[in-house]
Amino acid sequence: MDMMMHMEIIPNWHPILVHFTIALLSVSVVLFIAEIFVRKQSWHIQLVTVARWNLWLGALATIATVIAGIDAFNTVPHGSEEQHLAMLDHRKWALSTAALFLFLAVWSFSAALRGKADFQKGTNLVFVGLMIIAGLMLATTGYKGAELVYRHGLGVIPMQKDITGGQHQSHGVHGHNESLQENHDDDIPNMEMPDADESQHDHSTHQH
Repeated sequence: MDMMMHMEIIPNWHPILVHFTIALLSVSVVLFIAEIFVRKQSWHIQLVTVARWNLWLGALATIATVIAGIDAFNTVPHGSEEQHLAMLDHRKWALSTAALFLFLAVWSFSAALRGKADFQKGTNLVFVGLMIIAGLMLATTGYKGAELVYRHGLGVIPMQKDITGGQHQSHGVHGHNESLQENHDDDIPNMEMPDADESQHDHSTHQH
């Protein structure tokens, strides 16, 4: 029960799944780049195998991440044109990046099914080149996704309440702000000038 209550703070599953996607695919890119320089080593095939498994698992995580991302795109509140355009831009990069990685995953998996432990040198250079491009696209997509949260406030529950409150619950929001202001005013010491009676009393005392 407590676990379910804590899960309610998460607007959707996209922020969780995307970490696995980025980690697995980034490791895969780095390992595929590294294997170019150790092709003559005895452990070269092991390195390619690890790189492939990271790519395949990353591709599976990508599918789940994209599905959750589409759900987030359709459900996360946003109240400005700037936020909407930022979401469209992130979606464009995310879908393009996912398509390229899925293509590379299918390519390498089909090669593994045919018993090819590694590509030939020329084919391998093309494959790794595409992996590098996909890695750069992944970094760009991640950056744009981070901007949605940290620059535009999307997916942050307090910001969502402000957005929905401004559209549908504006009176409740304003009432809360006004009560805060009243409480703040109560805490400020009364610095008003003494009234007329007190001034006259002080003056008469001075004459005596």
